[in-house]
Amino acid sequence: MGLLESLSMLLLLLWLCFLPRLGSCSSLGAARALDALLQDYAYRAFARPRTGVVYDGDVPLNLTGIKVSAMRLRSGSLWTRGVPTYKEFQIPVGVVEQPYVERLVLVYQNLGNWSARYYSLPGYMYLTPVVGLLAYDASNLSAINLPELDIRASGQPISIRFSDVKPAPVGSSAMCVSFDLKGSVNFSSVLSDNICTTFLPGHFSIVVESVAPSPAPVSPAPPGGPPKEARVPAGKGKKNKSKVGIIVGSVAGGLVLLFLLGLLIAWVGKYKRRKKMQQMERAAEVGEALHMTRIGSTKAPAATVTRTQPTLESEYMP
Repeated sequence: MGLLESLSMLLLLLWLCFLPRLGSCSSLGAARALDALLQDYAYRAFARPRTGVVYDGDVPLNLTGIKVSAMRLRSGSLWTRGVPTYKEFQIPVGVVEQPYVERLVLVYQNLGNWSARYYSLPGYMYLTPVVGLLAYDASNLSAINLPELDIRASGQPISIRFSDVKPAPVGSSAMCVSFDLKGSVNFSSVLSDNICTTFLPGHFSIVVESVAPSPAPVSPAPPGGPPKEARVPAGKGKKNKSKVGIIVGSVAGGLVLLFLLGLLIAWVGKYKRRKKMQQMERAAEVGEALHMTRIGSTKAPAATVTRTQPTLESEYMP
């Protein structure tokens, strides 16, 4: 079952990387899928696990260039002793994890030539590969798709000492960049000896701003200025067409809205009249029917029975 899940994760990763519409693995989803895949291959390196020993793992052939390692530690040992050297990382004492586990695994990543593919940073150039430090629960070394533990340095920060650093272009200044597990990007200053620092897990590198190409030389304008056609700013015609299209669309939308509003008002009026007629018909059915008689050309109600017969005063006998 674990092999099938790893293969499905790998297929998902390939789809995210080589989908033509994306063109790269710069999305957060692809980076998180890579973390889950590398966690699986890092745990496979534990043939006979020993505490505090670094085990280098193997990655699939289609991810050649990426390095992954794993080291199992006790939480108490991480807190009291730290890790003096773990690849580029130096972990001081006082590091805690949330939620608490008895043992944890620190997974190291070096993305090599895949750095810019998974962590695209427009406007910047990488001087070092992107390296990562993530923590997982070590209670089950055959588990996959584990959630990361939130490790945090409570005193001194975690140091990342980069050894393979390309020279920065003349006039540019190198900066540390960090990517946290939520996709946020943060920049900080590079310390001496190409050292960056962090208090949290994530991925790290050293970058410089990309140097924009120099603009092409502009030939001097001829006397009298350019012809009238050339004086129109570039893109102005397109902007005007766009504004006209927006205005026409707004007017057409307003007319359609008014038409629909008129239909709604007419329907409401018709509904009210129909309702009133129904109420009058029900009242007529419930009430007492009156006898109608014709007077000339019109009809009028007439009583069929009189309750009291009229009596002449001369006929009254006391």
